[in-house]
Amino acid sequence: MSSNKLRWGVLGVAGIAVKKVIPAMQKCSLCEIAAIASRDLDKARQAAPGLGIAKAYGSYEELLADPDIDVIYNPLPNHLHVPWSIKAMEAGKHVLCEKPLGLSTAEVREMIAVRDRTGRVAGEAFMIRTHPQWLRAREVIQSGEIGDLRGVVSWFSYTNRDPKNVRNVAGWGGGGLMDIGCYGIFSSRFLFGEEPRRVSGTLELDPDFQTDRLASAVLDFPSGQATFLCSTQMVPGQRVLAFGTRGRIEIEIPFNAPPDAQCRIWVDGREELFDICDQYTLQGDAFSRAVLGEGPVPVPLENSLGNMAVIDAIVESSSSGRWVTLG
Repeated sequence: MSSNKLRWGVLGVAGIAVKKVIPAMQKCSLCEIAAIASRDLDKARQAAPGLGIAKAYGSYEELLADPDIDVIYNPLPNHLHVPWSIKAMEAGKHVLCEKPLGLSTAEVREMIAVRDRTGRVAGEAFMIRTHPQWLRAREVIQSGEIGDLRGVVSWFSYTNRDPKNVRNVAGWGGGGLMDIGCYGIFSSRFLFGEEPRRVSGTLELDPDFQTDRLASAVLDFPSGQATFLCSTQMVPGQRVLAFGTRGRIEIEIPFNAPPDAQCRIWVDGREELFDICDQYTLQGDAFSRAVLGEGPVPVPLENSLGNMAVIDAIVESSSSGRWVTLG
């Protein structure tokens, strides 16, 4: 291992980790994926060689006990995000945890308390936070080029009715709001640079899974409003539009930015192209710099708390039929 690389361990063999994040992070300048763990040792041993990972463990506990591991990447199902991230920090590891960080604001607050007590670095894996197209969109807004930002509109959808998929298991934090609606919330907060004052939302539940298959919300910010729609049973698609008093921005592939093709946004119809990059590689190095004390955590837990507060409010609003005030 190069002396300037942090040694990462991965909890589980989730598809996002094996197919996207690990291959991308192996291109990082500051990361070495040194170990992977599964509760099924055979699965870990099957995944490790193809990914060039030296160590395979048959339990998460074994990975956390490895003194050679500096940082844990946690892509487990949603209900295991906070419990295992806490165990990792208490074992002395820094943690980058997949979104949504927790199932409630109470869980996120618990994780913040453990981070503060252990002195570990922890963050949420909203990879879009480090992608150049998003940094550019916010730069345009902050420059005043499109005037004052007044509205953000986004949608994100796919189709998945597999009863065995974790996204369709209510008790594991399934449903579209947690899985992809969180992007609409995060991105609008990112662009506005503010927290919403109140939220109105509605959820439609799948009759079999009891997870939300269609969710929408209005977020009322001090400077404007944001709306989003997400679905786990709709034609696949995604888009983000930001409207100012003098112009607008459109982001073509806002969330699943391809790692092998250029991305583009339009600023008042003017196309801007971005060099090919992998947002998971950028995220890995940015978080590693934070661990090394060379930069901020891209998405700190305080930001995660703000996102989770909006998710909680949308669920409450859908149940009550009323606006929910935040803060």
